[in-house]
Parts: sequence; structure tokens; C-alpha cells
Amino acid sequence: MDKQPHITVATIVPRKDEFLMVEELQDGVKVCNQPAGHLEFGESLIDAAIRETFEETNWIVKITHLLGIYHYIAKSSDFHYIRHCFIAEPMEENIGHALDPDILSVVWLNYEQITKRADKLRSPLVLSNIDDYLRGHRFPLTVENTIV
Repeated sequence: MDKQPHITVATIVPRKDEFLMVEELQDGVKVCNQPAGHLEFGESLIDAAIRETFEETNWIVKITHLLGIYHYIAKSSDFHYIRHCFIAEPMEENIGHALDPDILSVVWLNYEQITKRADKLRSPLVLSNIDDYLRGHRFPLTVENTIV
């Protein structure tokens, strides 16, 4: 069992009534997720969220708020995650940049389409984060200074 927590970032990127999502492979199974990934050494959480969103979707985003900090222990693998989820505004799509190799497709989905895929979401955090966004959860980005 990996006892060290994995520090991750994710972004909620809304556009009209849809959310930017990725379809990716997890252990050979196709799952749906927000753009997300691991914090790299020396990187700020905001920079990691911007980088991961771009690497997985080709979208340049502007981070506007912290949605929340989430703790999740994956029962199937015993991995321990601390997820920092941010809200981002889509600025520009950069077509032609190679996506991360595990990304199968980039899709914009509405809430109903996402809930219909509940059994195909990468983790329960995916829907939990969207629900928190829709409830109006938002924290100023200055809170990162207290969590770095």
C-alpha cells in the first residue's frame, strides 16, 4: 500500500451549461474525468492546474477560484489523494498540440450527460466537484498561500 498521499489538481471548466471533460484510460478501462493530474516538484497548485488542463485538453484556461480541497482514498488501489480542485474560465483552444497519451478524447458534457456516466467516472470526486460548483462553492485564490 502506498502510504504517501498523492497531491493532485483538477479543474472545473464550465462553458454555458457544459463542462470540459476528458475520456481517458485507467488501468485499461475508459473513464470520464475533469482535467486533472499530479503536482510536480517546485510547481504552484495553480500552475499545475493550468498545465494539466492544457496537457489533457489543449485548452488554455484562466484559474478564477479554488473550488475546494478533497481527500479521497481509492478502495480499489489504496491510493490516498489530496485533490485541489479549481474553477477555470476557458480562454483559447490550441489545436495541434499532442494530448497526454492516456487521453482518448476531450468532450464538453452537460450535467445530465455526466450523471448518466456515473459508473464510468474516474472517481466519486468528479461528480462531487461538479455538485459543489453548482452549489456555488468558491474560495479566493489567495487561499493557496495558506496551503502551499
